[in-house]
Amino acid sequence: MEFEKLGKIFSPKDHNLFTNLGEFAQSPQAIVFDDRVRIFFSTREKDGEHTFKSHPCYVDFDLTFSRILGVADRPLIGLGDRGCFDEHGIFPLSPFFAGDKVYAFTTGWTRRVSVSTDSGVGLAISRDRGRTFEKYGRGPVLGPSVDEPFLVSDGYVIEHEGQYHMWYIYGQRWITKVPGAPPDRVYKIAHATSHDLITWKRSGIPIIADQLDRDECQALPSVINNEGVFIMAYCYRHATSFRHDSNRGYRLGCAVSTDLTNWKVEDLELVGDSNNNPWDVDMQCYPCLFKLSGQIYMLYNGNEFGRHGFGLARLTV
Repeated sequence: MEFEKLGKIFSPKDHNLFTNLGEFAQSPQAIVFDDRVRIFFSTREKDGEHTFKSHPCYVDFDLTFSRILGVADRPLIGLGDRGCFDEHGIFPLSPFFAGDKVYAFTTGWTRRVSVSTDSGVGLAISRDRGRTFEKYGRGPVLGPSVDEPFLVSDGYVIEHEGQYHMWYIYGQRWITKVPGAPPDRVYKIAHATSHDLITWKRSGIPIIADQLDRDECQALPSVINNEGVFIMAYCYRHATSFRHDSNRGYRLGCAVSTDLTNWKVEDLELVGDSNNNPWDVDMQCYPCLFKLSGQIYMLYNGNEFGRHGFGLARLTV
């Protein structure tokens, strides 16, 4: 799959986000209206000297991505109460049309003691085209289970032939390869189905073959139907030493399927001059596929996990 880079289209430092940090626009996720493209993302709020909280936000573009129409000036969803799965942040938010409502499948996360974090997939519903959301309860619709004990997150939903399909990630294990270092996580992409968007039947097995090694981490699956061939974009990285070694950091991956069950990993290539786009030279992550005017586009983050904003690419082959 070859995508043509169209450049970085949003930089948080150019806008007065409600967190007043001017940094981080992570996991851009698009929903197309008749007059605009609304792109949800997560921004960060300082919560201590070295810690943050994540809040969902959005930016509206015109249908040509040449003009920004507006940016949300307040959090779309409040964080969870003490002890809830989304107490310390919501990242990412994946939108889904259902009738006249926008359903948001959120990843809520909370800090832990023996490891850094845990997470679950929550649900919130908007009746005003995604400007505000109301949570569907205080807990997750998809959380830890017997076969998926932690780090359930990144839910992405489509409807096909009367059934809802969700791709998400779950944690397999925590590893420590350097004595005394904090443990690092290993997580994989899995699949679930539902008839009501609330109750999900899940497989509990990884569906995307590793490209690096058994400790490969896979994140942010995004699936689109391209004339009967389903395309998944995702990102993957090494489990350790990924924060400061660009050779071990996130890169974009692709898989295709004709039955939503069996997936074949393909190459994904972003074409364009990276020298003119230094924001994504060291890392490319958190993709989102969507259709607009008959074209397939992909949003994605660059260096430092989206600290500097997100860009746009268009499928060419």
